[in-house]
Amino acid sequence: MTLRVFLTAPNIEPDATGESFVAYQWAKALSEITDLTVFSLKRAHRPSLAEALPKARVLSAPMPTTFSRWPRFEAQAKPQYPVLMRVVRKALIPIAHELDITFQTMPQAARYPIPLRSFDVPYVVGPLGGALETPEAFKGEGKSAAWFTRARVLDHLRFRHDPWLRASYAEAALVLGVAPYMEDVLGAITLKRFAPVLELGIADLPELPERAPKTTGLNLLHVGRGVRTKGLRDVIRAMGHLKDSHPDLTLMSAGTGEEIDICRAEAQALGIADRVTFKGQIAREEVETLYREADMFVFPSFREPAGNVLYEAMRWGLPVIAAARGGPDWIVDDTTGIRIPVTTPEKYAREISTAIAALAGDPERRASMTAGARAKLEREGLWPAKAAALAQLFEEVVADTRRDARATG
Repeated sequence: MTLRVFLTAPNIEPDATGESFVAYQWAKALSEITDLTVFSLKRAHRPSLAEALPKARVLSAPMPTTFSRWPRFEAQAKPQYPVLMRVVRKALIPIAHELDITFQTMPQAARYPIPLRSFDVPYVVGPLGGALETPEAFKGEGKSAAWFTRARVLDHLRFRHDPWLRASYAEAALVLGVAPYMEDVLGAITLKRFAPVLELGIADLPELPERAPKTTGLNLLHVGRGVRTKGLRDVIRAMGHLKDSHPDLTLMSAGTGEEIDICRAEAQALGIADRVTFKGQIAREEVETLYREADMFVFPSFREPAGNVLYEAMRWGLPVIAAARGGPDWIVDDTTGIRIPVTTPEKYAREISTAIAALAGDPERRASMTAGARAKLEREGLWPAKAAALAQLFEEVVADTRRDARATG
């Protein structure tokens, strides 16, 4: 019998970015293998979700427009979430008895109570991510975040003392985390079951370009927002360490934000400004070209819950240098790249430079990582594979719930 699944997220859109698009990808992939009902808030004048998900039953309610004039605040603070709580419960009342399992896949941040717990149907939450703090040694180098993004400092307190949040996760039949570290983050709550499931996925694997087995003239790439935690400044400093031993090494940066000017000044001060190109915010097609033309992806983001750009780089077969922390510590393994412990800014930059030099001088190792990246994505990164693995977890949860019900009944 086909599994009957209810999936909800604050917003699910096929032509969006960020969480809304990831939620759509989960819905699309699950609709191919389950009897899926989808519920989300709908923004006015957006494409029909029912047309985008022809194999699912699509339900919706209007998205509140109170905060639409402040899109960044709306996206990060989720002020419309209380509306979602209310309308999800209302939508479930007439159909809950028809379902085997319910699933809330967004928001990713682990700070929102779950409306699904109001029903006698096993529910799954996640993949949850975040709640990572900036390492102490790096706190003096970053600009203060916007006030509405500082809620993360209260997360650990809420995991211990917020009865609604604690119950949301404690009563879930399964809590998904974007990486294993989330089980430790939620350690103050006794979970029934936890599984690491990366929320990211890819639709296809392009044909790889032929990369010459060279040891000189390599092009490094960093893609990410211009904020301190994304690690671009650390890559610049690593380039400074390599300016004499690897004078023909170049770096391409794609992204915009307050950190870019700081990094540009840092490159100038280190005498490597002519080796670093800052592209700023560019179109997706140009980003794909950068991936295709690069030799190595250096993304030492040290407070990264998951890392979408890591999958993007691995999709193009790029060897990766990343932080041994958060999501990258799980996404990247020895077959796909090098992970750097996050210690102090000075040591971090030095060890990044050592990793760059090691890969630059070893084209066979780079080629092996290219093969490793593609194998990893074929095995677990394509959306059909991800949906099949998640559906298997759902089946196990449903079987366990029914067995427990029989045992207690």
